Amino acid sequence: MANKRRIIRGLGPNTVVRCRLGHVFTTMWIPGVSFKAVRLGWARFQRCPVGRHWSVVRPVDPDELTAAEKLSAAHHRDVRIP
Repeated sequence: MANKRRIIRGLGPNTVVRCRLGHVFTTMWIPGVSFKAVRLGWARFQRCPVGRHWSVVRPVDPDELTAAEKLSAAHHRDVRIP
């Protein structure tokens, strides 16, 4: 439960998520709201900008990311809603 609470604190306009293939990127994650993804509980089905594929993504606890993953997530952002 503590892990989920840390993730909840990290939700918002710059949430780091991981797709099923392991790619990390930044997306907008607001619980209960989704304009560009299909919500699946604590997961979403949306486009991964790293691998350019559709995948199930989940929020990642920022404390569990390596420095390289944090850099990759900052560099790869999904399409913003205008």
